[in-house]
Amino acid sequence: MLKSSDSWLNLTQVVANVESALASVLQARHGIGLSEYRALEVLARSPKSELRMQELASHLRLNQSSVSRLVERLEREGLTIRDLCPADKRGVYTVLTKEGRARLERAQPDYENALDAALVEHGGQRLLAAQGEAGAR
Repeated sequence: MLKSSDSWLNLTQVVANVESALASVLQARHGIGLSEYRALEVLARSPKSELRMQELASHLRLNQSSVSRLVERLEREGLTIRDLCPADKRGVYTVLTKEGRARLERAQPDYENALDAALVEHGGQRLLAAQGEAGAR
């Protein structure tokens, strides 16, 4: 019988392998990293395609310093802009630009294809199926 720690190690290895494959495809084909892709995706799904910096950090599970550096990279590429909150001048929003949305839309098919292939290659489909069965109970 597998211990929880053995199962956890297996899961983290699958996730690391899948994320490595995704990062390679996104960087090679679209010039963005996996964290940048995820930030663009979260912003695209947000109301008005914008989030406060703290909210973006929370969605991405990053600290404030890391999300600030990530947003700086996105801004340099013209994929996002920062905007002050009109009601609270201390609040800073990250806003998805048209170019950011276009880059995301170009990257999404490659991301999905790479995800599917990596899940098959690294056994992630089995883990996702098990998760789906557990959720259905």
